[in-house]
Amino acid sequence: MSGTLNKVMLIGHLGDEVKMHYFDGGGCIGRFPLATNETYTNKQTNERVTNTEWHNVVVRNKAAEICEKYLSKGDRIYVEGRIKTRKWTDDNGNERYSTEIQCTDFTFLTTKSESGNNQQPKQATPSPQKPVENKETSGNNEDDDLPF
Repeated sequence: MSGTLNKVMLIGHLGDEVKMHYFDGGGCIGRFPLATNETYTNKQTNERVTNTEWHNVVVRNKAAEICEKYLSKGDRIYVEGRIKTRKWTDDNGNERYSTEIQCTDFTFLTTKSESGNNQQPKQATPSPQKPVENKETSGNNEDDDLPF
């Protein structure tokens, strides 16, 4: 092991829709801003203070397509990945830097009902999943009160 670790875990709200960029070879990336908040009470004024930190999240290929399809501005998401800083030159010839979260895993935290109350539904909706049948108990028709 190299003795270093580059890992980020964030829970926040989307600040905008997922912006997609498609490449000639068939790959794609999606980008979206993620807001995380820190709230504390100022001891001198007893005021609640909220600071918002903005993170630029990048997802690739199939994960990007899933995010574009199911995420909307304001949705809550858990993102896991690593920090990556890119160096680039702007139109004026100045060197610029961008720090991004290269997403490796994510979990949607906004439920359909929460999402539906805040905004219009997306064009595509997920297809219903078939129930998974447990082979050990599928032959038993015992009535029980267990919720699982």
